[in-house]
Amino acid sequence: MHRVVVVAVPPVIPFDLAIPEMVFRSAIVDDHACYDVRVCTPDPGVVESNASMQVVVPLDLGALDDADTVIVTGTGARTDADIRVLQALRQAADCGVRIASICTGAFVLAQAGLLDGRRATTYWVQSGAFARRFPAVEVQPDVLFVEDGQIFTSAGAAAGIDLCLHLIRRDFGAAVANTAARFTVVAPVRHGGQAQFIEAPLPKENAISLAATRAWALERIEEPITLSDLARHARVSVRTLTRRFHAETGVSALQWLLHQRLERARELLESTDLPLDQVARRSGLGTADSLRRHALRRFSLTPTAYRAAFSQLSS
Repeated sequence: MHRVVVVAVPPVIPFDLAIPEMVFRSAIVDDHACYDVRVCTPDPGVVESNASMQVVVPLDLGALDDADTVIVTGTGARTDADIRVLQALRQAADCGVRIASICTGAFVLAQAGLLDGRRATTYWVQSGAFARRFPAVEVQPDVLFVEDGQIFTSAGAAAGIDLCLHLIRRDFGAAVANTAARFTVVAPVRHGGQAQFIEAPLPKENAISLAATRAWALERIEEPITLSDLARHARVSVRTLTRRFHAETGVSALQWLLHQRLERARELLESTDLPLDQVARRSGLGTADSLRRHALRRFSLTPTAYRAAFSQLSS
């Protein structure tokens, strides 16, 4: 079983701290959990947080000794993280352990020197301060998460969920990741290059979310769906749909549709031996040629090569 060890660096952000356990424990194959998730901190017991609640962490940093993945979650320790944490992270990195951060956890990775010369991201509100504090890091402030070698960094809390789902997909495939997303009641996997929600205006109080329309589209992903179809279901004009869709998801409606179709195609390629034309039809991409063109652009692999590399069917 893959062991994920979450490092709580005081003062912790409780919501961020809960994300890895919530998401990774939703990854199940054949009724068996894929991950063992543990939380540790330099001084076990009650850990200072930035909220009114108390956070109790039972394990010390020795939990990192047998970790496969280490995740540092959001913290207020942006310049003065505990030296014991920094040393433990360096040691884990030297051993080849996969290391990730959620939100301002990137500040801790940077203090440990693990991001020097690498691309990284963090919560957009703090990206300017991060860039000034750590000039050796190539900051990418407008993406959900960044993968650079063994190091992964994510933007704010919601992007931390996306990063965890991305790691599940890398470890166990798209089908398991998409199931975990459904169990945790979040959107299917979003790719890391998608934009963060930066200073997006809030909808008017009497406005209706497009969540129901997105759910409707997902149920019909294999069918041709136009902007007019989406607008008709949402009972708004195409212009209003376009504006609100981008405000709610960070991408256009057609980009969102394409991404969901590619995720469906990815799942079918991994979990079935359907011919490519059927994969294309069932994912709404139309033809095998269309599937091949989009797969090359998104995955840098042909569908056949992707299936050969990631198929989970027994040989």
